[in-house]
Amino acid sequence: MRTSSAINVHALSKTFGEGEIAVNAVRNVDLDVEPGEVVLIMGPSGSGKTTLLLMLGAMMRPTTGSIIIDGIDLATTPERRLPALRANHLGFIFQDFNLLSALTALENVELACNLAGIAGREASDRATELLQRVGLNERLHFHPDQLSGGEKQRVAIARALVNRPTLVLADEPTANLDSSHGREIARVLRELASEQNCSIVVVSHDERLREIADRTLWLEDGAFREFDTMVADPVCTMTVHPSDATPHYQHNGITYWFCSQTCQKDFATNPGSYLDRTNQP
Repeated sequence: MRTSSAINVHALSKTFGEGEIAVNAVRNVDLDVEPGEVVLIMGPSGSGKTTLLLMLGAMMRPTTGSIIIDGIDLATTPERRLPALRANHLGFIFQDFNLLSALTALENVELACNLAGIAGREASDRATELLQRVGLNERLHFHPDQLSGGEKQRVAIARALVNRPTLVLADEPTANLDSSHGREIARVLRELASEQNCSIVVVSHDERLREIADRTLWLEDGAFREFDTMVADPVCTMTVHPSDATPHYQHNGITYWFCSQTCQKDFATNPGSYLDRTNQP
């Protein structure tokens, strides 16, 4: 089965447990991602984002549904074939970088090539080219403890892309970075997605990533919701979905929505302080 999309997800669900204690972490999700597209998935803690990402990365089996990448259904592929599939078709970027401290930046990226069956000069050339592309041409032989957080994440991006995967999955790639480095990493992801025609799915709470995403999806209670219906919590600025179950508070005839009871209580104590901040240019 082949589609025009880089990845085609249909009716994907994941249930933990059985009977009365069953938890539906992901519920009947559909998702198509085009080559070169950057999709940002946001949502509150416990919404199913990590579970979805693990299934897309062939690290967790779905309960039902299909995940088609390069004509291969990850949901039904035999376990013995999954390591090679991950090495050749998928790239991963983690919040904590996950670099091997005993290896240099170049060796960390070369290792990803080795796992995909590429060694010697070709592996070295590929790794060097990508590290230079992300601005680390003078850091090739530095170990992770000699690199800044932003530089470590650049190494992780190079490692994720070195095997020219169809899909890169990024889990909170800017969470451990300050504002300037976070924006720089976001820009690099956007540029490399376009240059390599590689699809990128990012799971994050970082609003800065909306600037570089082609689409932003909201996942809540294991299902996608329309992002256009979302509003900002005036206390912490987190995006929330208004519903009867969402904490809210009326002030001067206007309803404000909150991510938690804590933010609601803070707002109720002194609404003016938060509204003045929100209205500042």
